[in-house]
Amino acid sequence: MKLISWNVNGLRACMEKGFLDFFKTVDADIFCVQESKLQEGQISLELEGYYQYWNYAEKKGYSGTALFTKRKPLEVTYGIGVEKHDTEGRVITAEFEDMYVVTVYTPNSQRELTRLDYRMEWEEAFLAYLKKLEQKKPVVFCGDLNVAHQEIDLKNPKSNRHNAGFTDEERACFTRLMENGFIDTFRYFYPDKTEAYSWWSYMFKAREKNAGWRIDYFVVSRSLAGRLEDAAIHSEVMGSDHCPVELRLR
Repeated sequence: MKLISWNVNGLRACMEKGFLDFFKTVDADIFCVQESKLQEGQISLELEGYYQYWNYAEKKGYSGTALFTKRKPLEVTYGIGVEKHDTEGRVITAEFEDMYVVTVYTPNSQRELTRLDYRMEWEEAFLAYLKKLEQKKPVVFCGDLNVAHQEIDLKNPKSNRHNAGFTDEERACFTRLMENGFIDTFRYFYPDKTEAYSWWSYMFKAREKNAGWRIDYFVVSRSLAGRLEDAAIHSEVMGSDHCPVELRLR
């Protein structure tokens, strides 16, 4: 089973930069999108053989997620059931017979950490949501989590310490996920792999120099460890400032 996650940073723009070519070539069973930046009716996407699910932000041109799946879910829900966190279209949950698949676009703490306090509230609420799902069946969640967990996960850790995405607080939240029974699948397979990034600034030729951050993840319940087959980062795929990431399950 192949799953793909991609922060497209505006799906309409990404469509003009090869989105459909990659989508068709990769032939994923489940394909998750973050930062679609769409409102309902702004795009007509023909994806033969896939069921489509969309969650839009109330604010136009902002955030938004989508989930495309070959297998019809038992149920699909939107948000995490907390009104304060559910206006920005950040979460879609698809329930299947054997697991939940969640696509998530975690809030950015923003420059000068103006949204860090909100981010901490989000982290607590999202972890509680995941643990509630786990009471019923295992969870696979993926997306732009807006955090590089360890120094190995970004090019310039020292100069970015205390910047959004690499604060002690955000990193501690990711550690707490691991302590609560979740697996960072890429590090499960490649614990020491360096220069493996999924996001690069558009400035300073960052992608050309591979001066990036690994902030896009597939994270799974520990009970799924026996089904893990491989994880990958498709850094060769352009079209966004993020690249797609992949998980294969047995």
